[in-house]
Amino acid sequence: MEKTNAMRILDSHGIEYGVREYSPELTDGAQVAAALGAEPDRVFKTLVTEGSDGNHYVFVVPVSGSLDLKKAARAAGIRSVSMLPQKKLFPLTGYVHGGCSPVAMKKPLVTFVEETAQLFDRIFCSAGRRGCNLEIAPEQLLSVVGGKYAPLSD
Repeated sequence: MEKTNAMRILDSHGIEYGVREYSPELTDGAQVAAALGAEPDRVFKTLVTEGSDGNHYVFVVPVSGSLDLKKAARAAGIRSVSMLPQKKLFPLTGYVHGGCSPVAMKKPLVTFVEETAQLFDRIFCSAGRRGCNLEIAPEQLLSVVGGKYAPLSD
């Protein structure tokens, strides 16, 4: 398997992770969780937003829920956030929709991870391409992206 940039970054930091592949045709979070053999609360999606302050923010939330935009803005300490239009995702992050990892974006973005990630020894998040997830300790994920926990889901 060819390593993604996210895997290379984790390797360079000496962070232990696993790689799990599934059909890239799967786009529904519950289906992805089933394919990984994991409960949906343990499988996370990466969402990129635009803030009212003109900055971009990354929110990592379980596939079993959705991002509460008010909670996200509160976590970022700004008035509001809105979802980044899909056409802006690749130029900003280097990732395509459905394969966006919180690790190894083109430039570091302020990142928040749903606080429920702390309930698990390891969580799943995108490895940087469709059909490929990382299995990683949430604390390790936070350390490599310089992120913080926050209540984000509805």
